[in-house]
Amino acid sequence: GLRIMQPAPPSSGVGRRNPHLAFPGACDVPTAILIVDDHPLFVEALEQVIRNTFPDAAVTKAVSIDTARAAIDGRGPFDLVLLDLSMPGTQGLEGVIELRARYPKLPIVVVSALQDARIVHEVLQCGAAGFIAKSARGADLGRALREVMEGSVVVPEGYQPPPSGSAPSDLAARIAALTPQQARVLQMLRQGLLNKQIAYDLGVGETTIKAHVSEILRKLKVNSRTQAVIEASKIDFD
Repeated sequence: GLRIMQPAPPSSGVGRRNPHLAFPGACDVPTAILIVDDHPLFVEALEQVIRNTFPDAAVTKAVSIDTARAAIDGRGPFDLVLLDLSMPGTQGLEGVIELRARYPKLPIVVVSALQDARIVHEVLQCGAAGFIAKSARGADLGRALREVMEGSVVVPEGYQPPPSGSAPSDLAARIAALTPQQARVLQMLRQGLLNKQIAYDLGVGETTIKAHVSEILRKLKVNSRTQAVIEASKIDFD
């Protein structure tokens, strides 16, 4: 089942964590939806739910964060992105963090088989507009999509957020504060790349990468690249 969290006032903790509780430009009937998922059978089922719920919405599909970026840059704007967390080339929350950082006004709802309360909470901390379990029935999925388009947040039935100030949720908020380029650099640090290699891959100078690394360390409240990689791995769940 699903639970609807109504938009909270800006003064509430939930409102601060999730800027898309009542996202800018919310429209009741979306005209363009992007599905980011590499499981063909689920994508087909999700498409059917969208067709039944929003018959006039155009659906675009992407199988990775890279193809999602290409779709958003090339075919956008989209009214809604439905994102799976477990995909090739991404670890943990990297996909939602990158898309949120790069497209801050684009509502992203995570649709995942992972339903642990900590994961749901961290997804919301990163600014997602909701979390829908893949095990949800079609009718519930359709209702959840309608609620999201009206500005509400949807979470799995029975979800209880962890106590405020818990370490993983604080870490998720700190990682969500990275800029798109800093998020990419952190991802490459986790792959073991050196500054010179990162600079080459991103087409910028090594000095720029050093500045990004310094900002990453500051935002994550750590003193070394190794500590940054260890901290980032704490919100993995694959």
